Amino acid sequence: MAIKSAVLFLNLLKENAALLADQIKQELNKNKIDVTVFTFDGRQVDTFCPEPPLKNNEKKWDIAFTLGGDGTVLYAARCIAHLNVPILPVNLGSLGFLAEVNKDDWLTVFNKWGKGEIIPSQRCMLNVSVERDAKSIMEKFCLNDAVISCTGIAKLIKLNVNILKDDRKVALGAYRCDGLIVSTPTGSTAYSMAAGGPILDPELEAFIINPICPFALSNRPFVISSNQTIIVNVAEKQKSGVLLTIDGQDIFNLKSDDNIIIKQTSHYAKIIYPDKHAYYSALRKKLFWSGEINA
Repeated sequence: MAIKSAVLFLNLLKENAALLADQIKQELNKNKIDVTVFTFDGRQVDTFCPEPPLKNNEKKWDIAFTLGGDGTVLYAARCIAHLNVPILPVNLGSLGFLAEVNKDDWLTVFNKWGKGEIIPSQRCMLNVSVERDAKSIMEKFCLNDAVISCTGIAKLIKLNVNILKDDRKVALGAYRCDGLIVSTPTGSTAYSMAAGGPILDPELEAFIINPICPFALSNRPFVISSNQTIIVNVAEKQKSGVLLTIDGQDIFNLKSDDNIIIKQTSHYAKIIYPDKHAYYSALRKKLFWSGEINA
């Protein structure tokens, strides 16, 4: 594989991140690989990349490195989803589900990928848009989840959820809850899991619809095929403000009668892992699963 250019997403809040970025850049430059670096302060990411992130970028990178934790991977995935660039996630934080490559092993993993010995894990992503007064006013990609929640003391919000499949709109129900999570399989180990949702194999093409603390106990997490579109309507007469949060990083204020339209985008996040069992290893370690493990 001829590798000519790379992009580094660098979380400056991580210890030694800048030093490692210099080492990676020098190593890649020795092999005549051009390197572009974006820096990130680990908080709100509006200045991380142009907004919309790299939408009009004409440069085609062959690989992206993320130096940080899972949050850095999430943002990079949204930035470059439309460019079809694989991501090598170098972990500089605590053990995560996405940032799996040890900082001392990046070159080994990179070389294996370059030789075709590693096939990136392909993860479906969400396209999330907001319609207000029959006009689209916001559109984002996301890798983990889209969360609709309240902003005030009155936690309970009212949401009408519909599913669109084969051009037929079907009502799923009216939810009274603290919020609603729509998660990808990749995001099933994030907020959705904390809210009692199931863990899905990350390469499945499916969505989890998961109400947060629903008023009706019969409103349970629901898994649907990703070939369906989810339409969430913000009911009128809310007692508090309503927010849409994308991957825990991008925030958008909603109003009554807004429609949040969530569907699978045609773009995939392609993540390079040391081996095909890395995800299950992370599950065992992070969730403290015990028992005899057969290699």
